[in-house]
Amino acid sequence: MARQLYLGPLTDNRRWDRVTLRSDDVIVVTPPKCGTTWMQTIVALLFSGNPEIETDLSIKMPWVDIRMRDMDDVAAHLEAMEHRRSMKSHTPIDGLPLDENVQYLCVFRHPLDAHISFRHHVRNVPLRLFDMWYPEEDPDRIAFRRFLDGGPEGFDMDFMPLAHILRHYEAALRVADQPNVTLFHYADMTRDLTGCVAQVASILGVDHPADQMEKLIQAATFENMKAHAERFAPSGGKGFFKSDAGFFHSGTLGQWEDVLATEEIAAYDAMMDTHLSPDHRAWLEYGDAAKEKGRRSDPLS
Repeated sequence: MARQLYLGPLTDNRRWDRVTLRSDDVIVVTPPKCGTTWMQTIVALLFSGNPEIETDLSIKMPWVDIRMRDMDDVAAHLEAMEHRRSMKSHTPIDGLPLDENVQYLCVFRHPLDAHISFRHHVRNVPLRLFDMWYPEEDPDRIAFRRFLDGGPEGFDMDFMPLAHILRHYEAALRVADQPNVTLFHYADMTRDLTGCVAQVASILGVDHPADQMEKLIQAATFENMKAHAERFAPSGGKGFFKSDAGFFHSGTLGQWEDVLATEEIAAYDAMMDTHLSPDHRAWLEYGDAAKEKGRRSDPLS
């Protein structure tokens, strides 16, 4: 399958051409604000077996696609690593090099929860790049209009429009039958973190004693990560965010219900129904928990 080209203000997926993949690499692939840092933290904890590990994700598990770091430095740093490596990407999986020996962990979240979380995120970063899409004062509700109208690639993609989330999901579904590609959902991680950590451990071929696993799971809870945000936020403790704790805004589900207007939700519903089958939509919004809500849910159907 030919790789799709994704070039945005922050993203250049051609940078992956400089990475020589290893057979035990792990790549966390997600749209923004869908559980990237959470999954990376789980991987870091399982790799190390140490609940007190300094994750330092931006250096130890770099975001390869982002233009803000010199790719020569990133490639050299990755090549010099003697331990098992993990990397992250906000590029849809059809834009990544696919290697049958590499594990790809794809994480998704209800698109409206991801959108509201992204609104909070852009207020917490010192970049004015997002102001035109996410104005601080938004009486005309520009942010949501652009969420619905933005395209899946090019200039729009790094502002996380719905089309880009759908591109991520549709690309992941096309390869979800491969044994080295696994889809996770934020809602399921919230509902059953223990089960999620156990699944990731199995995928990675990592085994720790039960008492040690309990400590790792506790370290991976949202509450612990927020309480120690300087350790767990990307570039935490380095002054990149206005507030490291603000990176972990709330982690709750259904934030959008009290924010969006009825007509906005109707426009979103129409777009979702146009692009996804009922089963695929149910899983993207609620994961396996959709079954508990009486919705059909099978991302592979």
